[in-house]
Amino acid sequence: MSISPTKYNRSKQLRTPLDDRSLKLRRTIVHMLETNGRGHLGSAFSLVEILRVLYDDILIYDPETPNWKGRDRFILSKGQGCLALYAILAEKGFFPESELWICGKSEGILGGHPEIHIPGVEASTGSLGHGLSIGIGFALNARHTKSKSRSFVVIGDGESNEGSIWEAALCAGKHKLSNLTVIIDYNQQQSYSYTNEVQELEPYLQKWESFGFSAIEIDGHNVSDIRNTLATLPLSENKPSAVICHTIKGKGIDFVEQNLEWHHKTRVTETEIEALMGQLGGK
Repeated sequence: MSISPTKYNRSKQLRTPLDDRSLKLRRTIVHMLETNGRGHLGSAFSLVEILRVLYDDILIYDPETPNWKGRDRFILSKGQGCLALYAILAEKGFFPESELWICGKSEGILGGHPEIHIPGVEASTGSLGHGLSIGIGFALNARHTKSKSRSFVVIGDGESNEGSIWEAALCAGKHKLSNLTVIIDYNQQQSYSYTNEVQELEPYLQKWESFGFSAIEIDGHNVSDIRNTLATLPLSENKPSAVICHTIKGKGIDFVEQNLEWHHKTRVTETEIEALMGQLGGK
């Protein structure tokens, strides 16, 4: 049953505790930020629980054969959150962990947005609004070839300002792509302001339903809620699924949470790194 947006209690995301695994992944992200000297920390931290559940429990893939035809396809359309994706891909063995520590360097393979040459990355993203259309292409191809492969696309709420998102949603609804799941990182902030000030999205759940999706809202930092929801996909037969994950931008660090100055941080200082690691239980 869908939860009404007007009744959804976002304040509980501020109280959702982070377990050891979530803290460890965040420490890895901070180390990458330290190496690179810049990055979208807030966007990455709001994604950690979503990505960890996908790669731990939901997606079918083979890191030793990244292009295996039977794999599920995952696209991080909001490519600025890539530090979280890189941490997960390295952990799962798509590329050596050593690549994380040269993130953003010319000798490495990892840059400020995902690119197709990186093992495990299905599409170059960061030019916002494109990932969902690519995911639909994967889903249509799977249907045509009678493959059991599924498509998962994570988009941002700020990214939802792009008209191409809704053109793609119309297409997915028309074709009743039950092998497609859109996961929205709904942290209610974008680069320079709150989403309701830039472009109001509510009633957000009903918008997705009106485009032919089966939609639900969940706590995007509650691992059990995410796992239980994604394990039941598709949410309805003959419909694409939309999972609206209520998240906190910068989740886990009190001076980063909902702080727009940390949307994209440059010239991160040693003092800032120490403060970040201190709150994450590391050095």
